[in-house]
Amino acid sequence: MAALFVLGCFLLQTVPAARAHDEALAWTPASPFRDELRALGVGALIRDDAEATALASTDFGNVTAAALDGVVVDMPSLGRLGGGSSSTASRLSVSVEGQYIDAGGEQLWVDVLRAALAHGLTPRSWTDYLHLTVGGTLSNAGISGQAFRYGPQISNVQELDVITGLGEMVTCSKKKDADLFDAVLGGLGQFGVITRARIPLVPAPTRARWVRLLYTGAAALTGDQERLIDVERGDALSGLMDYVEGTVVADEGLIGSWRSQSPSSSSSSFFSGPDAAARFAKLAEEAGGVLYCLEGALYYGGAAGGERDVDKRLETLLRELRYARGFASVQDVSYVEFLDRVHGGELKLRAAGQWDVPHPWLNLFLPRSRVLDFAAGVFHGILRRGTTGAMGPVLVYPMNRNRWDSGMSAVFPEEEEVFYTVGILRLAVSEGDLGRLEEQNDEILRFCEEAGIACVQYLSYYADQAGWEKKHFGPAKWARFVERKREYDPKAILSRGQRIFTSPLA
Repeated sequence: MAALFVLGCFLLQTVPAARAHDEALAWTPASPFRDELRALGVGALIRDDAEATALASTDFGNVTAAALDGVVVDMPSLGRLGGGSSSTASRLSVSVEGQYIDAGGEQLWVDVLRAALAHGLTPRSWTDYLHLTVGGTLSNAGISGQAFRYGPQISNVQELDVITGLGEMVTCSKKKDADLFDAVLGGLGQFGVITRARIPLVPAPTRARWVRLLYTGAAALTGDQERLIDVERGDALSGLMDYVEGTVVADEGLIGSWRSQSPSSSSSSFFSGPDAAARFAKLAEEAGGVLYCLEGALYYGGAAGGERDVDKRLETLLRELRYARGFASVQDVSYVEFLDRVHGGELKLRAAGQWDVPHPWLNLFLPRSRVLDFAAGVFHGILRRGTTGAMGPVLVYPMNRNRWDSGMSAVFPEEEEVFYTVGILRLAVSEGDLGRLEEQNDEILRFCEEAGIACVQYLSYYADQAGWEKKHFGPAKWARFVERKREYDPKAILSRGQRIFTSPLA
């Protein structure tokens, strides 16, 4: 009962935004969950509001944005319970001796970064966009260019506090209640609400050499990426970069891209000079209209050290990698500026009124053996048709399977040692864009199915339970997922909007 009372304190209406945040619960009058909570003596925290079925967030990909007949958890309210900024600060606690940070599930990763850096420390694994909550990314996986070395964010958690669907508050880890720990990490919010996560820390660098190199073919790009992420191989490029990603560049899509530039840069492109656009266009024409960009970073400075050899590492990279000579960009930026670079692009889009628009994103995991087939059919085929005016990056980069934990709920390709993530992250800015881009996403999925490319959706969405069972999980993982649901949320209270479970389990 105490845990449910705490959960009740964290549940908050989302519209209209001007209403006081201490009106803790909002849902439609017909909600049976409301009546159950009132029976537990928390009626003072409950208020009927039919508007609670309205949109809770702008859609990014197929994120569930409404809670019909349900409850929306406003995660930032966890840090506001005591009132004022001090209560938020108390939800971030760094242990220098223990080399970890305890972060409330509502905390943004950018605030986790700031708190850790105050002690010369940093988490190891990030997402490219830091203005996301700790609980949110850990309920999925949390990936970016560091994942090849350290794994996703879910592989970098020591302990969790979780409120399960049974109303129990449980502290869990690999050593205590390990099944719940594994279930919640990557569990799509189906088993519990993460209220605290203990994240390991390492000595923090202060600077980053931000490297971007253009390639004229997918084979050269992916070959170099795989050499860079093979940290056990021991050749000249093995593990030389601390961050490895890649971008597909169709026509002049990277010139002025909101994701491709330093926030402090006044240039509209990371390739500067009066003839940059002309040189870029000529190279793209020679390559058949599609280029690729390898994006990487070398961290150094501060407690992490590395100042003495960063120039040598960079020299080796520029000598050994198979990029188009003359198309290299190197910037020296602060560690924080590099990690938070996407936020600068967000602010520019917000100023132009182009951020709060539908984001029909498609994120896929692909087996290494089929990435070139995918590139031929999608990057050089489907995405070359009818994309005029579409904004947003298309990412492609590899990760090492052995940095992921198959016991956790997250689904990823397990047949090969390396798999790729592809993120088609476009914005529907103009009228008609949304329907067209969604149709193109469906075409990409059909292509994969017809070509026998066993892709897995990341940040996925399916219309019904059968889609989740057959297309996402597969028989073995689905059976385990159902068993965990029966164990921790048998009434299917949590995250029904995803349509994984829409009614109580027998």
